[in-house]
Amino acid sequence: MKSGYVALIGRPNVGKSTLMNELIGQKIAITSRKPQTTRSRIETVYTDERGQVVFLDTPGIHRAKNRLGEYMDTVAEKTFSEADLIVWIVEPVTYIGAGEDRIAELLRTRNKAGRPVLLVINKCDRLKDSSELEPVKKAYREKADFDKIIAVSAKEGKNTDELLDRIYGYLPEGPLYYDEDTVTMIPMRTIAEELIREQALRQLSDEIPHGIAVVVESFKEKRPGLYAIEADIICERDSHKGMIIGKGGRMLKSIGTAARLEIEAQLEARVDLRLFVKVRKDWRDNEGFMRNFGYDLRKM
Repeated sequence: MKSGYVALIGRPNVGKSTLMNELIGQKIAITSRKPQTTRSRIETVYTDERGQVVFLDTPGIHRAKNRLGEYMDTVAEKTFSEADLIVWIVEPVTYIGAGEDRIAELLRTRNKAGRPVLLVINKCDRLKDSSELEPVKKAYREKADFDKIIAVSAKEGKNTDELLDRIYGYLPEGPLYYDEDTVTMIPMRTIAEELIREQALRQLSDEIPHGIAVVVESFKEKRPGLYAIEADIICERDSHKGMIIGKGGRMLKSIGTAARLEIEAQLEARVDLRLFVKVRKDWRDNEGFMRNFGYDLRKM
């Protein structure tokens, strides 16, 4: 029986959350085309006859511009020391920027225990021919040492079974950490917050989403098969509040409808979802607000 913790690391928007959802066969982490969608570490569990893999999906490593960014980078870097295997996820391009250089440096300085490292080249469905992978592999081999390089498409599920085989191959023998039916330890209340934020990310203009947080204030089962949820969408500016609500409340209604359908799919029950918009100026640079909104390193 194999078991262990696997850290998924990489720059923002390389597809870490999409890949993790594909590997476990269920949507837990939210996704969007906007970078820095994942803000906190998300743990999920995959169990089969070979053993158990605990995936640690981390925020994309980037140049922090505020305290929230610093929190996200600290979460990602701290995960290095807690994993049995590190999976670095990249896109199929030969250009290696400052972000990738920083990750390579972290691998040299934070992986002193010599944990195995897999390089996963995601989004290979974008390539016309597999020969285009060779210069990508060469570019990354010049930056770091890898135990294996694998090309996948998380979007299409291509080569993800091979990746899972490789992951098991590098994990130590050990017991199951969680029950076989466990998929995640994240409370449903938190998942609901993330699903609401996901719809805000997808539907709002680029200038707003990074300044948004979501807090579920009430989560009640009114009767079997029906939940009542009230949540606040937090933004940093009065002008953003108006844009989130939209003309005649249409934008807020659209976000709420899409989020409700996602939450109902998770709960397998009907949901009465009510959303409110509140302004907390510059909350991303306020540690008190950050802790209230769930971004607290002391709880890691």
